[in-house]
This record gives sequence, structure tokens and C-alpha cells, in this order.
Amino acid sequence: MTTAPPAADRSPGPSEWQSAFDAAVAAEERIEPRDWMPDAYRATLVRQIAQHAHSEIIGMQPEANWITRAPSLRRKAILIAKVQDEAGHGLYLYSAAETLGVSRDELLDKLHAGTQRYSSIFNYPTLTWADVGAIGWLVDGAAITNQVPLCRCSYGPYARAMVRICKEESFHQRQGYELLLALSRGTEAQRAMAQDAVDRWWWPSLMMFGPPDDRSAHSAQSMAWKIKRHSNDELRQRFVDICVPQAASLGLTLPDPDLRWNEERGRHDFGAIDWEEFSQVLKGNGPCNEQRISQRRRAHEEGAWVREAASAHAAKRRARETAPTGRLPGSTTGRPADRTAAPKGAPAS
Repeated sequence: MTTAPPAADRSPGPSEWQSAFDAAVAAEERIEPRDWMPDAYRATLVRQIAQHAHSEIIGMQPEANWITRAPSLRRKAILIAKVQDEAGHGLYLYSAAETLGVSRDELLDKLHAGTQRYSSIFNYPTLTWADVGAIGWLVDGAAITNQVPLCRCSYGPYARAMVRICKEESFHQRQGYELLLALSRGTEAQRAMAQDAVDRWWWPSLMMFGPPDDRSAHSAQSMAWKIKRHSNDELRQRFVDICVPQAASLGLTLPDPDLRWNEERGRHDFGAIDWEEFSQVLKGNGPCNEQRISQRRRAHEEGAWVREAASAHAAKRRARETAPTGRLPGSTTGRPADRTAAPKGAPAS
């Protein structure tokens, strides 16, 4: 898709580029990396995609904490696969961000310096095995609710990355639900563990959708550009309506005494969210903020030799591909000339 106006005798002015961009967005056309786009649109995408990528990478930590303590080989294999998926999601998203003219190193430097954020949900601890199930059911369920509409994002590389990510997140949500179902049908202690995990993860999961619409600095413009398709409050309401019947099937209780069906609205009413807690976690005062970013910095530093080795291998491969082949005229063997030519004075074969 091209947002540039038709060629003319003169170069198009800023207003013409803007008009072409606006028309493409209104027509539900995809904006691609080589298309003209407003600086603010580019900056918004970089901020959102980077935050999403950082969340996938940081989000590996809470669950990886339980890989060595999974209760069975089956559970261990499932959890390893899930954590590996999250790493892949981060790579897809960093690649999408790079199409906007920023480097992965730049984004990671900002993450490590604390100038770019990741989702607040990953600053809470995983205290028991049941937390792995609660993260899968609630956290990944909230992620799916938020991310499926991003498959229709106006920016092509981001939208295409989200198609695969959402398919894999659906597996993660089912894994979490199935884990909690097993615990809720187990012993009294297992059922209590599952309920405790849901009690601790419910409210942070609702905060994942961001602040209320009247306090969200970016939602309105992102929706106008069709980066986002729904407001924070709309997505949060949708998530609550999905979770209530699922909790009933699990035999677990959502920790909200104000949660009830509103016949007039056709939606569930739910209690007030503690936005002060959300603000404090964003400021770095959550239970695990310091631990998460310190571990990320350490992993990055300890992995420097891997990145250097990969870069050296890539450089060697490029040099090999561009080096002269040394083939004799008319030769198709690809062998160096000094090996295929017979020595002087040797009898003809």
C-alpha cells in the first residue's frame, strides 16, 4: 500500500502527504515501513511495540522461576514451551519495531535504563505453583483480549506479528485454565492454592488494560490512527464478562464483592480498581520491579559473548559468500583453480 499522492510536476507538500496518510487509514489500508507517516504516529508505534516486546521478555521471568519445580515432566515440558514462546514473541516484536527505524540495541538500552516500560503485571511474584495457572488463565487471557484487535492494527508489520502471537497466547491461556482446573478438582490444599493465586492475580490483571479512558494519555489518538481498536475500559469490561463464567466452571471465586450481572447494561458490574497501586508499580515501587530489571540487565551482560559470536559468524559467512570462487573458465565444479589444474608436465588424463 502506498500513501504517497500521485506524481506531479512538483514535490508534494506536507499537507498532501498527511491527507494521503489519513485517507489510507480511513480506508482500512495498511501502512507499511516505506510509506510516509507522521512523526507522532511513528513515535507512538515505537513506544507501544517496544513496551509490548519488553513485556514478553520480562514476562519470561515469573514463570521460568517454576520450571525446575514443576510437579511432573508433562508440566515441565508445557512450561518450557510457553517460556520459549514468550522469547519468540519478543523477537517478532523487536523486529517489527526495527522497521520503524530504531535498533534493537537502542530499545534494550532504554529498557535497562528504565526509560521504556513493560507491563506492570510482571512486577508481582509467583509464590506457588498455582500462580503459573493463574498467569496463564488471567494474564494471558487479558493479553488475548487486548491483542486480538491488534491483528487489525493500521501498521502492517505489527498487525502481522500479532496474528502468530495471538495463536500462541491462546495455547497459553488454555494451559493456565487446565492447570487451575486440575488443582480445583484436587485436594483441599490444592484447591486453596488455586483460589489464593486467583485472589492475588485478579486485580493486577484488570490493571493490565491501562488506566481508565479519562486518564489515558494515548488511547484516543491511537484509536484515531487505528493502532488500537477499542478503549482500555471497553477491553477491561470484555475481559470481566469472559472470566465470570469461566471462574464458575473452575469452581473458583473472583475476589470482588461488587461483581454482579447488570441486567440493564447486559454486562457485569465490578468494583473499583486501586489505581494508586498501579501508579506505584509503574513508578518502580512494585514487589519485584528491582528484581526483574536487575535480572534482565545481568542476563544481557552475561549473554554478550553469544551476541559477539553470532555477529562474528555472520560476518565470516558474508565474507565467504562474497569471496572470489577461483573457478577455471568454463568450470562448474566450484573447486579452487589450483586444485583442479594438472601440474606442469603431468601426463594428460
